[in-house]
Amino acid sequence: MKKKSLGVNAFLNGLRSVLNLIFPLITFPYVSRVLSVSGIGIYNFSNTYIGYFVLIAGLGIETYAVREGAKYRENKNKIDEFSSQVFSLNMIATLVAYLLLFASLIIFKNLHNYVSCILIFSLQILFTTIGTEWIYTIYEDYTYITVRSIIFKIISIILLFLLVKKPEDYLIYAAITVFSAVGSNLLNFIHAKSFVDIRLTTKTNWRIHLKPILIIFASSVAVTIYVYSDTTILGLIKNDYAVGIYSTSVKIYQMAQGLLSALLTVTIPRLAFLWGQRRVGEYNQVLSKVLDSLGILVLPAAIGLIMLSKEIVLIIASEKYMPSVNSLRIISWAIIFSIFSWIFSDCVLIPAKRENLVLRNTVITAIENIVLNFVLIPFMSYDGTSLSTVIAELTAMIMNGYSCRDIIKPVIFKKNTLKNLLDSVVGCMGIVVICLLCDLGFKSLIIKTILSVVLSIVMYGAILVLLKNKNAYSLLNRVKTAIENKYK
Repeated sequence: MKKKSLGVNAFLNGLRSVLNLIFPLITFPYVSRVLSVSGIGIYNFSNTYIGYFVLIAGLGIETYAVREGAKYRENKNKIDEFSSQVFSLNMIATLVAYLLLFASLIIFKNLHNYVSCILIFSLQILFTTIGTEWIYTIYEDYTYITVRSIIFKIISIILLFLLVKKPEDYLIYAAITVFSAVGSNLLNFIHAKSFVDIRLTTKTNWRIHLKPILIIFASSVAVTIYVYSDTTILGLIKNDYAVGIYSTSVKIYQMAQGLLSALLTVTIPRLAFLWGQRRVGEYNQVLSKVLDSLGILVLPAAIGLIMLSKEIVLIIASEKYMPSVNSLRIISWAIIFSIFSWIFSDCVLIPAKRENLVLRNTVITAIENIVLNFVLIPFMSYDGTSLSTVIAELTAMIMNGYSCRDIIKPVIFKKNTLKNLLDSVVGCMGIVVICLLCDLGFKSLIIKTILSVVLSIVMYGAILVLLKNKNAYSLLNRVKTAIENKYK
């Protein structure tokens, strides 16, 4: 198989993440103004509730499939057999998920107000399985799914503006959201046959697959508990209005987090492949690049989001969502911890087959988050849910880092890595100064926000160059080379 460029993959997956960012940037300001806060709350509660069953259907298979499938991708017979077995397990789990969903809707009477919205979102369960995005990740091929994303995002945006007109149209909004996933995942499954001959099979090697899958699944359950428990517990203790306010800050937080995680997604199969081939030197080089690249991106992203929380909420949502500003400022700190926690778990521990440690760490974090939610929500409401997320992500980062300390020590304690982190901290001070000056100097919301972002990027880049940051110089050289090649 032709080796794919990590740079090209990062760009394509980054473009897909940008599209996923632009989509809510266009749609959310519209729906937040058209729909009521309670309607947004019902939408988010239903989407969150279905997330539990999507998780059951997923069974941790995606992470396992990428790790193991990366080793077989150059052997057509083995990858066909492996993919068919994993897909068959996935379909069985999907059937179980639907049975549990329907049982819960019958048993829990307080879900009856959400039934219509939940049933619409339930289509995601089947089509997430059919989507088989893990095949594209194994082959490090992001071109098709990027083009597909563009098409379906455009169609969804058009449908949104045409069909969502009244406060009670949250069901239509849910249907449009699902349509985007359903259509694209169906096309994914059809196109995946160009890589592997995937089919349902009864000849599944349960003994080999089931144990690691269940360990990863248990970790995914724990992750989902502390990701979704905030919204679930907030909805149970407070009300739909509180969920609507909190979901606004979470939506913005997830946009930034998703964009930054694009680089991680494309490196996981490469790292799994290198570790599986015992090519430790090359593995350390790739891991070092990931840490250095994210080291100069994560901190300024979090600080910028904190400094511009008020402006971002006003632009993306509206004035009626202003109570979410403080919640966003708190949860923005979790971006730093969650990204580095993900590096340690998915880029180091999972490829090294230490999923049992990931499970232990995640279970502890999930329990901590649930306890904190019950303690903090009665006193702090949606601000309490944000604080519990920050503390949970910090705990996860520390525990995952400690669990892979023997692997990351030669990489993370390099002089260049530590200098890179220090340069980023100094650069962030410049961002704070710029944002404060723009806040004092401009009254217009749009002008103030645009200038804050542009000048912060210029200031941050200038500080990195002055500090002779190697990553900044490397980026400048690539831009210079690209310009020279263009005008040759």
